[in-house]
Amino acid sequence: MREFDVIVIGAGPGGYVAAIRAAQLGAKTALIERNSIGGTCLNRGCIPTKALYYSAKALEAARHAAEFGVNVGEVSFDLAKAVERKDGVVKKLVGGIEQLLKGNKVEVIKGDGFVEAAGKVRVTKADGTEELSCKSIIIATGSEPAMIPAFNIDKKNILTSTEMLDIKKVPESLLVIGGGVMGCEFASMFSSFGSKVMIVELLPTILSTEDKMVSRTIAKRYKETGVQVLTEVQVESVKAEEGRVKTTLKDGREFITEKVMVAIGRSFNSANMGLDKAGVIVEKGRISVDDRMETNVKGIYAIGDVTGKMLLAHVASVQGIVAANNAAGKDAKMDYSVIPAGIFTDPEIASVGLREKEAEEKGMNVAIGRFPYAASGKALGMGETEGFVQIISDPATDKVLGCSIVGAHATDLIGEVALAMKTGATVKDITETIHAHPTLPEIVMEAAEDVHGMAIHKIGRKK
Repeated sequence: MREFDVIVIGAGPGGYVAAIRAAQLGAKTALIERNSIGGTCLNRGCIPTKALYYSAKALEAARHAAEFGVNVGEVSFDLAKAVERKDGVVKKLVGGIEQLLKGNKVEVIKGDGFVEAAGKVRVTKADGTEELSCKSIIIATGSEPAMIPAFNIDKKNILTSTEMLDIKKVPESLLVIGGGVMGCEFASMFSSFGSKVMIVELLPTILSTEDKMVSRTIAKRYKETGVQVLTEVQVESVKAEEGRVKTTLKDGREFITEKVMVAIGRSFNSANMGLDKAGVIVEKGRISVDDRMETNVKGIYAIGDVTGKMLLAHVASVQGIVAANNAAGKDAKMDYSVIPAGIFTDPEIASVGLREKEAEEKGMNVAIGRFPYAASGKALGMGETEGFVQIISDPATDKVLGCSIVGAHATDLIGEVALAMKTGATVKDITETIHAHPTLPEIVMEAAEDVHGMAIHKIGRKK
């Protein structure tokens, strides 16, 4: 029986990071993965969707090139070519991670990991099984799209995000069930590609986790680009019929489309890996952990989506670092207080910390500043005038409590505010930091100025 210090099960953005960090700390480390290195994020999520997102952005830029004095003639789009490029991006990144693992002397084992008990793992490989022993186990098995029986997902006409990433022909029409992050990202992309897109959402608004001004901005853009949005509707049934799909709502309305994408629900990959036998507490598929990422069984840790904490790749990575440190004998704890998040619709959305609606619900006294992209010289020059930056602060301390951004490069801009929050910076600290001109970060500075009603390039003082 081979012995390791740390065995990580699952090589997604949580698992491979945990394995590398454990190895950096001197632990003899094994990483078990049954599919491709990189997990959902790299192979079926974050990275491939962004590669296609930028194909959509390039297509939109070409369509509007004449506005910039660039004549490109008739513009056409080849989804198969875009998918080929996407696959190339993924392949390159997977290869890079494999080299990182090799360089850090992490042993990668291809197969299914099964937890026999604390310190014991069985791997089922193509050529048989192997028993391994270790001091610590880190479970990083992730999640996948929920296969909801009522929606008859056949992966041909009724698809999840996984299959949508590999279709080679733009569907003439697409109905998206679910107006959350995934649904809205794919709706934006495929609308740009040329599909007639409809979103059906059970809740009163799309992107319900975001502030009202954010979801309203995206809804407005959808209206302008022809994406139909139906809210407060429930899907009764979805059936594939003769190469088309009929979606029936509870209110009796029916829609026939070429494809349907189901963008609601994730299932956690915690079943059939021995956790019950090992005594690990699992609730509704989620592995219970403390702030050290340790389960109720000493020496068994869990990170990433399978914990059900926050289903974000960057959260999984940080959880992996925390777990690896603790597995190596250190004392690290997970801090969820400042977690930035990005949504790749068009325009982009980014947020961190407190939302305005949360402040209202809690009855908090806050000071809010806003500044529009339309008043930014850089945004105007880019032709990206849709959107705004909103900063929320504590009027008693002037500390930054949260931020929402809608607009070009929002997901890049949020980093400044996240750093300000993490370091305890004040709104005044942001306003007194000289920002280069002309740049988009000036919008963050002006929103900070507007908290105190002092934005230079905004007409009228904030009330």
